[in-house]
Amino acid sequence: MLFNYFKQSLFIVLLIGSFLHSGAQTYPVKVSTISPGWANNSVNTVIFRKNSLVTFKGEQYAAYYDQQQVLTLAKRKSGSNKWQVAATAYKGDAADAHKTISIMVDGAGYLHVAWGLHNEPLNYAVGIAPGSLVLSAKKSMTGIAENRVSYPEFYKLPKGDLLFLYRNGASGNGNLVINRYLATTQKWVNVQSNLIDGEGKRNAYWQMAIDKKGFIHLSWVWRESPDVASNHDMCYALSKDGGINWERSTGQRYNLPITAATAEHACEIPQKSELINQTSMVIDDDGSPFIASYWREEGQTVPQYHIIYKNNGRWANSNLNFRKTPFSLSGMGTKSIPISRPQVIAWKQGKNMAAALIFRDIERGNKISVALTGNLAANKWAVSDLSAFTVGAWEPTYDTELWKDKKILNLFIQKVVQVDGEGQANIAAQPVQVLEWKPANN
Repeated sequence: MLFNYFKQSLFIVLLIGSFLHSGAQTYPVKVSTISPGWANNSVNTVIFRKNSLVTFKGEQYAAYYDQQQVLTLAKRKSGSNKWQVAATAYKGDAADAHKTISIMVDGAGYLHVAWGLHNEPLNYAVGIAPGSLVLSAKKSMTGIAENRVSYPEFYKLPKGDLLFLYRNGASGNGNLVINRYLATTQKWVNVQSNLIDGEGKRNAYWQMAIDKKGFIHLSWVWRESPDVASNHDMCYALSKDGGINWERSTGQRYNLPITAATAEHACEIPQKSELINQTSMVIDDDGSPFIASYWREEGQTVPQYHIIYKNNGRWANSNLNFRKTPFSLSGMGTKSIPISRPQVIAWKQGKNMAAALIFRDIERGNKISVALTGNLAANKWAVSDLSAFTVGAWEPTYDTELWKDKKILNLFIQKVVQVDGEGQANIAAQPVQVLEWKPANN
């Protein structure tokens, strides 16, 4: 059944200043409300949702769990505050914050949805027609390694095909699988059944991005056990042929599968450094990767946000170094952490590379915050808030396709609570919203 919430929608404009000392200007912020959603943990707002929002031919789609844990879809004309909302026939065990919903629209306009997965058989369905919010019955993709699926992620290639990534196996002992959807035949094929091999000893927690040429950029940290404290290193690989062959940033070909011994290190980070997993990566219009994360450098007590990128052919590491509060990262399950994992966007600003890091930090009252620079190489950052309200344990996810096409950032936002180690709060449903923001000089 379809519901139109436009009478209840809010459309708020917040002005956040005109010119920051970093040299990057900002436009006003707009917030549009969709409908109430489940907020008893962070399942709707964890950073590894790919995607929570997606735009195709002027229509934007959203997905989330409602208070009854029902998989709910919505869409609007881009920029409108009128949303069409549809409760689907599926529920997803929202009590486990790993069991996210991920969506993407293929080149023919069909919405693809995966949900409710944490070491479980694949849950996947497709819209029954282009633009439809009504989903098909559950489908298989290839039938290969679909019984222990975690962290489903969709990505769109330039000509409309899709990629689907997931972990096959458990934390500390799992492998990366890649499937490709052929929009012309509406069929899935397996591209890699074990691209990054944990060798039964570890697993990779990845982030991926696709550039304008269709090249696939992949970065990851290794985890040696279910304990998050065993995260270490940031590695990198590139594919120029849709994920079949892979190489280092130097062009040297990988022998597959990639292992801990063969992986290129973009940054060496020891275990027990408060290094977080599953963060973000963006590719600029020239095909250069920018990887965001946080960790504590040796000899320091405070974990800081970092951006890893190529500078004059070598990997560089910018420490944003504005945080003041120490914390320790260890244990299993979804953690209650005083900061969010970061999203990064980057763009050319004259001769310089500008960048923005979007995050949430208890130091700033758990608002939606941004660190902004007009020159990444200079590493001078201005930090401000995009919201006057708190978002609890929220982490940023955004409409990657809209950013690629228009350089407009649409963030999925909701105030949520996360009790440490897969605990569950007991609060009322909270509004699911979309925040629009655009750095002026991009």
